[in-house]
Amino acid sequence: MMASEITSVVGGKRGRRRVGRGTGSGRGKTCGRGHKGAGSRSGWSSGMQFEGGQMPLFRRLPKRGFNNRNFARSYAIVNVNQLERFDDGTSVNAEQLSRVGLIDDPAVRVKILGNGSLSKRLDVFANKFSKSAEYKIVASGGTAKVI
Repeated sequence: MMASEITSVVGGKRGRRRVGRGTGSGRGKTCGRGHKGAGSRSGWSSGMQFEGGQMPLFRRLPKRGFNNRNFARSYAIVNVNQLERFDDGTSVNAEQLSRVGLIDDPAVRVKILGNGSLSKRLDVFANKFSKSAEYKIVASGGTAKVI
């Protein structure tokens, strides 16, 4: 048997379902949507947490105590090896990082981590630096300034 002789498996591709073609088709009248309700209407799709009208899990569970999610500070992470794309002697800030696509929004906080190595002299401005990142930037002749 040659590779060119291989065909699709018989019965492997099913034709599209033709609904609303009379009661004898098995998909007539209500077209497989049942009777009434949101599921019978066009444009309806269930949400991710929808449990068929049952009280959703997140509403059944008790909510108490402190949750830090509202107050936690999030940082956009950039590694030292990603800074290699900048030219020698460049001043790197959040706006520059956003322009080259390392972070999404120049308004977010930026933290520089020390993964990789840096061979260029850069002046890096960020909200936070890890100790190894700061050491590598300074060792290459640049400066690491906290905003």
